[in-house]
Amino acid sequence: MDITILGIESSCDDTSAAVLRNNMLLSNVIASQAVHVKYGGVIPELASRAHQQNIIPVVDTALREAGISASEVDAIAFTRGPGLLGSLLVGVSFAKGLSIAHNIPMVEVNHLQGHILSHFVDLPDRQLPHPTFPFLCLLVSGGHSQIVRVDSPLEMQIIGTTIDDAAGEAFDKCAKVMGLPYPGGPVIDRLAKEGNPEAFRFSRPHIDGYNYSFSGLKTSFLYTLRDAVAADPDFIEKNKADLCASLQHTIIRILLDKLIRASKDTGIRDIAIAGGVSANSGLRDSIVAEGKKRGWRTFIPEFKFTTDNAAMIAMAGYYRYQQGEFSSLEVSPVARLEDLQK
Repeated sequence: MDITILGIESSCDDTSAAVLRNNMLLSNVIASQAVHVKYGGVIPELASRAHQQNIIPVVDTALREAGISASEVDAIAFTRGPGLLGSLLVGVSFAKGLSIAHNIPMVEVNHLQGHILSHFVDLPDRQLPHPTFPFLCLLVSGGHSQIVRVDSPLEMQIIGTTIDDAAGEAFDKCAKVMGLPYPGGPVIDRLAKEGNPEAFRFSRPHIDGYNYSFSGLKTSFLYTLRDAVAADPDFIEKNKADLCASLQHTIIRILLDKLIRASKDTGIRDIAIAGGVSANSGLRDSIVAEGKKRGWRTFIPEFKFTTDNAAMIAMAGYYRYQQGEFSSLEVSPVARLEDLQK
């Protein structure tokens, strides 16, 4: 029997709703918030207010595009966390109201697990390649950098994580220092294509196991700019492309070196990437190249599934629905990953 899931995602600054029938995506609507650009980062209070404005039209549009009514939905999958608490509260509260109004069960979803399971969403015109269990997923976003061993849709183990800054934070913070617009990651990616990745050398961390650290890289980058700009005020403008290329190359090598080690130690050769930074063209190209070199089967998400989206939340909800893992109306959003896992 077909299972129809309505997914709701509101963890940060994108309001999204999607409808999934089994693995098949019927609609995926996203309302982004441009209001944060002039502040150089997401302002939580503005984000939650925008979610309140967007949630009803976004969900309504998703249902209309899917050609169904709310009464035909088997379950509502919603992001419980991690994320901005005010933003999460809007999505969770809306899911509760819709659940009560139409007597629809709710399924809570870990936002990060949603990113990983986006690899199992199929499109109406084609089936996308799916990794085979177990596989390793390099999950990289603005707030998280992790290597996750995925044994099944509901069995995941974080075997490596950042101990300070995430890769996305390193991109955005270094971009801000160079005077690049927010979000900085895509701008660095574009400029890096015009620069020399070997022009500058920045420090790389020496962390045991599969864990990551990007604070030292960020500090090394800042000191390089400080000393150079003191000697030449136009240094950044003259070397912007080379700085971006060298920074991006360093971040990618830090990410892949640990992933390569994890693959060797576990013997797992199905390798996926997910999260916002998985849209970075340098990372995408590098992981494909490493895959060819090392005999991996690599899985790169379509760009529409790299950002925060409800399709991935619906996909994770689908698997939880199959196991009867429903949420009560007493459920509350959780901002931190550590609290979500308790």
